[in-house]
Amino acid sequence: MNTETLKNINKIIERDNKTSTYKFALLRGVIDIVQSNSPFIKIEGERAILPMGLLIENWILYYYPILANKIPQIYGKNTQLQFETHLSEVIEFYAKKGAMSAFYRDIRSNGLADIQDIFTLLVKTMRKTIATMPMKYIGKSIYNEEYAIFKPNNDTHKTTKIYDTHSLINYAGTFSIPLDYYEAFKLLGSFISGQNTLLFKWAEFSYEASGRSIQKETVFEQMTEYAVVDRNITATKRIYSELLERQKKVYCVWTGEKINSFDIDHMLPFSVWKNNDLWNLLPAKTSVNSAKRDKIPTPELIHRRQDIIFEYWDLLKGNYEFRFQKEIEFALIGNEQRNWKEAAIMQIQNNCEYLIETRGHTPWSS
Repeated sequence: MNTETLKNINKIIERDNKTSTYKFALLRGVIDIVQSNSPFIKIEGERAILPMGLLIENWILYYYPILANKIPQIYGKNTQLQFETHLSEVIEFYAKKGAMSAFYRDIRSNGLADIQDIFTLLVKTMRKTIATMPMKYIGKSIYNEEYAIFKPNNDTHKTTKIYDTHSLINYAGTFSIPLDYYEAFKLLGSFISGQNTLLFKWAEFSYEASGRSIQKETVFEQMTEYAVVDRNITATKRIYSELLERQKKVYCVWTGEKINSFDIDHMLPFSVWKNNDLWNLLPAKTSVNSAKRDKIPTPELIHRRQDIIFEYWDLLKGNYEFRFQKEIEFALIGNEQRNWKEAAIMQIQNNCEYLIETRGHTPWSS
């Protein structure tokens, strides 16, 4: 395992398609199989071979409570997960029979004879979904090819009877991942999927320390509350509006175009870098701001646009000198005063490079 593999995992989590939760379910499911050291795992050359049936079972168990509680898993109105109809039928069948725990007991021990047909359709639909959607596209943003990391094998067994975990594993065949990714998931998978993350352990400790009187969800909510949550940018918007009125011109920070209306863009996106400092708030053309969204400007783009950034910084500093100075000192320049603009722009470039190369966020070059 090398650091490049870990960087790629970060990139997969941040960059690859997020129109549904399939990607997250695939990563979590594979990690859980690897972490359990399943006896069905085989190593062949530079790839690890894993059972598709266990992955499908994991998906069913992940999505069961989510769909039972009607939590959206895909963007768009009136849209469903590919397998949602069949899984919903299973959920409805077990609603008065003990819910998911009863379903799990049956799939592992008693069998699903009463809903074998529905379950078989669910399994086949889910296997097709996994193989042709997240497995196909995960890693494409890195390697520019389909099935770059996850490769489903064409080794399913023909059957009309899938009624428990054993028959599921026998039917569904296998898939493979590179050995480097397998080793990364084996070593760090619990940190990636959440079971051993600092927040999980912290919340668990707080839950036990309270005598189990506080819900873990409440602890999580409190621990993830940011001090910087206010996205009120009215003051900054007013500065640029006044500039427009006085000089009849405001220029898009990213294109240099003269614009009559504008959005206030966070150079470093708020969703990624929780920061509402004045230096991070600059005017941009609405369509450009929409295209940029949560993407990270490349260091090269920051360099190309630094002159107009400096102009806006001078304007902000002139209107809110004390606030601007304190914010830029703390966030970007430290004690550097003499060449503060150059120091600040260099730090922004460093931040952008870190977010793109190490954290795996999508780069944007306008």
